Order: sequence, then C-alpha cells, then structure tokens
Amino acid sequence: MTTESPEMTSPIITTHSVGATVQLVLDRLFAQIKSEEYPLDSRLPSERALASEMGVSRNTVREALDVLEARNVIRRRPGSGSFVTWRSPEAESGQGTGAGVTGASVAFETSPLDHLVVRGIIEPEMVRLAVINMTPREIQELERLMAELENVHTDVEAFVAGEENLYRKIAAGTRNPLLASCYGLAIESCRVSFRAALLRRHLTPRRIRECQQRYKSLLQAIAARDVERAVELIKLHLLEEQKLLLQDL
Repeated sequence: MTTESPEMTSPIITTHSVGATVQLVLDRLFAQIKSEEYPLDSRLPSERALASEMGVSRNTVREALDVLEARNVIRRRPGSGSFVTWRSPEAESGQGTGAGVTGASVAFETSPLDHLVVRGIIEPEMVRLAVINMTPREIQELERLMAELENVHTDVEAFVAGEENLYRKIAAGTRNPLLASCYGLAIESCRVSFRAALLRRHLTPRRIRECQQRYKSLLQAIAARDVERAVELIKLHLLEEQKLLLQDL
C-alpha cells in the first residue's frame, strides 16, 4: 500500500461540507494548479471539458469551481472562463503579506461550529454599530437589497447571494473597516463550511420565507434606530442557524 505524500494535499481545498465526488474533483484540480499544469493566470478548460475529462457531471465540476473561486484559487470572468489566481505560500511570502492564501486556509480550516461561534461574537456588535452609524442613504440601499431578496422564492444561490449583500452592507455601515473585513472572511468561510452543503438542504421555500421575514424585521429595527430590537433580532436569527447546525451533527 502506498502512502500519499503530504506535499500533494493542502488544507486550502480540504472540506467536509462537500460530497466525496466534488472533493475528488477539488483534489485533482488543485493538484494540477499546484504542479503548474495550470499555472498562474492560465485559463482552465470549460466546465463541459472538465466534466468529460473527469467522468463527472457539470454540476459537480461547477460546485468544485465554486469552492476554488471562494478560496481565491481561481477567478471567473463572465464570457471568458475560469483563470488561476493561486500562488504558492512561498511565492506569496515574497510578494507581501500573503493575506489571500492565509484567508483561504483559515476559511477551509473553519468548522461550521467555529463559524457560528464567530458570527455570534461579531454580528450583534456589527448590527449595533450599524444602527448607530448608517446614513439615511445607506438605509435606503439596505431597503433596496431587501426588496431584491424578497423577490427570491426558490432559487437557493440567488437567495444566498442576496443575503450576503445584505450582510455586507450592514458591515460597511458600522464605519469600522477592520470589523467589515473580518466579517468578509466570515462570509467566505460560510460559503465553504456551511453554505456549500448544509443550506442546500435546508433552504427550502418555506425557510426562505422565514428568513425573509426575519431580515425584514431587522431592517425595520435598523431604520427605526432601535438598537435593542435589532440586536435581539439578530440573536434570534443566529439561534435558528444553530438549530439547523445541530440537526447535522
């Protein structure tokens, strides 16, 4: 029996939140990127070509590419394809802080429980600061984003994207760029350790409606500058997220 060299694997692409077939595609693609079969700035084959080459469905390839993009390993350009953006840690160390790779590693090493704990720490304070600091124009923008979110009924990916936009706007409204940046990493981790698998099962049309109602109440509290109510609502929402997580443990 042969033992795989630890140099051939990386925490950047190891995750328990995707299926075994997706993980195999992730492992293979990242190995090809790491070996520079697909070097920096090169274009990956199309989803159809990758699916044919690996003997899997296009949906499987697409999910693997979603993970790689979320971890800054590739970047998609509409109409052009997917391009490699990953650099080795050694290369990054010579280019500056290497924050992109570090962030990617942290996101992949973050468990769903870790992620929820961090959200529980950040979100109540984030909402409190947003209530205090958001301008009327920013609140109007939040209302626009909420209207877009309410138009989603069954499309899970569209709902998650709209939800992220809402949270990013609230984070920006804190007037604390460090907090907003930290929360951006939390969103990145969410895509891998939580959204990628758990929410695809749990985001039914009924749950989407329930989330929309909670977010609408939160928006109303923010617009009314009701700090206590807004913080209470985000804590209740986090409690619902915790219940979903416990169902999968």
